[in-house]
Amino acid sequence: MTATAAPRRRPRRLALGTTLILLTVVFVLPLVLMISTSFKSVQEANALTFTLLPQDPTTTAYAEILGNDRLPVLRWLGNSLLTAVLHSALVVVVATTAAYALARLYLPLRNVLLGMVLATMFVPGVIFLIPHFLIVNQLGWLNSYASLVVPSAAGAFGVVLVRQFFAGIDPAYEEAARLDGANAWQVFHRIMVPLAMPAIATLAVLAFLSSWNDFLWPVFVLFSTDMLTLPAGLAQLQGEFASRYDLLMAGAVIASVPVLAVYIFAQRYVIDGVSQGGVKG
Repeated sequence: MTATAAPRRRPRRLALGTTLILLTVVFVLPLVLMISTSFKSVQEANALTFTLLPQDPTTTAYAEILGNDRLPVLRWLGNSLLTAVLHSALVVVVATTAAYALARLYLPLRNVLLGMVLATMFVPGVIFLIPHFLIVNQLGWLNSYASLVVPSAAGAFGVVLVRQFFAGIDPAYEEAARLDGANAWQVFHRIMVPLAMPAIATLAVLAFLSSWNDFLWPVFVLFSTDMLTLPAGLAQLQGEFASRYDLLMAGAVIASVPVLAVYIFAQRYVIDGVSQGGVKG
């Protein structure tokens, strides 16, 4: 590198660093404001004067929202955790088996099947809302956990993500396992699944987040207050406490904690899965 090349790169690095700092502020500031408002008093939260940090921090909003019998927030939190975990587990099972078949097995018209799966990704999800509702109604699953766990478990995104990862694994692993006497099932769950764990963990996290943040579908299929998930339940706060921003932000903080915990726990797998999943097999 010549002596003049380094000075030329400094403005670029400075511009890149400034852009990253600005983007960080844009994404972090709403979170800071949400947490700060949840610890404000009613008067300060509704005041016209903007303050980033609470002048007199209080946990009144959390005590009120968690102690309200008409708003079973902890029950909604449990419903969301249960359905999100079950949904992500079912998505992983369905997507992993389908992806392995499309990537490693010699099936008739395998590329045609893969193309059909990819084609479903171009269809807006809201179009399936009414068909899914009719099917759930016929099965008698309305106002039940099954209506939240099963209908969207066979999504094309998970199949394509894991299939791409399976396609990039060296076939020598499978050949060595078969030479040692392993059958097809043993090759799949003892060799291929552990090797594809970054992609599978990424899919599990994304499926968890999708189920956790889902608002429209629970509103359609859940009718009793005790069965609501957290996003659908917290929507009632906006109608009943329209001017209580401290309560609204306290509910948003409660809804954000499990998501942040899951992402922090699986961050390494998510990064590995996204970076390696894009390698063409």
